[in-house]
Amino acid sequence: MTQEVSPIPSPQQEENQIIAERRAKLVALRQKGNAFPNTFRREHLTTALHAQYGGQSKEALEESPISVKVAGRMMLKRVMGRASFATIQDMSGRIQLFISNNDTGETEHTAFKHYDLGDILGAEGTLFKTKTGELSIRVNRLQLLTKSLRPLPEKFHGLTDQEQKYRLRYLDLITNEDTRRVFTVRSKIIQAMRDFFVARDYLEVETPMMHPIPGGATARPFITHHNALDMQLFLRIAPELYLKRLVIGGLEKVFEINRNFRNEGISTRHNPEFTMLEFYEAYQDFTHLMDFTEEMLRTVAQTVLGTTIVTYQEREINFSRSFARMTITQAIMKFYPEYTEVQLNNRDFLVNRLTALNINYNSNDDIGGLQLSLFDNTTEHLLFEPTFIVDYPAEVSPLARRNDHNPEVTDRFELYIAGREIANGFSELNDPEDQATRFMEQAKAKDAGDLEAMHYDADYIRALEYGLPPTAGEGIGIDRLVMLFTDSPSIRDVILFPQLRPEE
Repeated sequence: MTQEVSPIPSPQQEENQIIAERRAKLVALRQKGNAFPNTFRREHLTTALHAQYGGQSKEALEESPISVKVAGRMMLKRVMGRASFATIQDMSGRIQLFISNNDTGETEHTAFKHYDLGDILGAEGTLFKTKTGELSIRVNRLQLLTKSLRPLPEKFHGLTDQEQKYRLRYLDLITNEDTRRVFTVRSKIIQAMRDFFVARDYLEVETPMMHPIPGGATARPFITHHNALDMQLFLRIAPELYLKRLVIGGLEKVFEINRNFRNEGISTRHNPEFTMLEFYEAYQDFTHLMDFTEEMLRTVAQTVLGTTIVTYQEREINFSRSFARMTITQAIMKFYPEYTEVQLNNRDFLVNRLTALNINYNSNDDIGGLQLSLFDNTTEHLLFEPTFIVDYPAEVSPLARRNDHNPEVTDRFELYIAGREIANGFSELNDPEDQATRFMEQAKAKDAGDLEAMHYDADYIRALEYGLPPTAGEGIGIDRLVMLFTDSPSIRDVILFPQLRPEE
């Protein structure tokens, strides 16, 4: 006689069974009344309780009982007959609850035994310390506020699949303290940057996110359509041209923390939707911006992290030191001393090296553009210490002012840290005729097939003709800066909801 062996249920079958059981509990709750009450009002956060009372002795808490009222998600649960323990988690941290027949009452304690991990509870009681010295709450009133219908990830160590962490960010935040820390730090970085500018008399402004002409950067835009106006619009690739219109209008120190959209590839450094800080100040130049940027990053690091020394991928970055400054060719020669300055200013040599290294380049580029292609593909990733790269070629800098001594380059820099571009700034081009010529060159490049080249913006030229004062402007990638300050290897780690392919 053969014995039938029941098949082992799959993880999905087990999860479906758990969900079914929880839905049955919800049905029972609905039969008793409102299953999702909204009458409980929290009065205390867990971390504040630990900070204020964690240092008090067991005896002191018994002599002067402290009444508290907390709420949060149940993350741990231990049932032991006439008494039980639970740990709830709120926006600030965790605290342990003690539920017993004597304090809470047998009815509420019995109901608690049927609660599930992930349920959201409200609890009132008094603080005490356990035999092991853990600050806890002796509960006298417990209420189920929200029934969780799906189980939390196993063991509460957070999601293990990296893509699921990004796709199910809400679960990642519930179960992963490091993730919550990253986004708390992100918020503090943005606030510290905002405070830095406001303290220096900058005005925070907002500019359009839908543009009739994409401008302010060389990038491929997303295209949309406005039905009522029956017109094509482009999602913002940069706010630059609108911010400079404001400087023309007399708002001489402006900044915007803005969302930009670029129809480009996705990588550890790129997301099609990202956050930038852009700021402009009249009567300054790009050298001022470099000093200003150093001061800002030091201030933000000290304010948010409490130190100017940041560890990124096991290497230290000291923001208290002066940042290095070098040209594109100087940077290449630093890491590749076999190249000479004469060679790097020879077009044939550059073409041969780019071809030998299998690096794509624009065959119409002059020496400056070819140098930049070599730099981008061989040197950029080696710039770990904060470094300003200066003197960018005019042919790849359509909005920057030409250098007075060498019109082939512009008064522009890019800041690199940990091998990534963090900021781009320059003395603004305020010559309307030069700007019109450069727009025409960009338009020709677009007609020739360059999808990232700029359009000709006639209204911006008209604005320039009213007079833009000498101005310095800069954009800083907030996502990449947060990566640095939180030791995050991918931009997806610092964007709450990064762009992903649809789920299968």
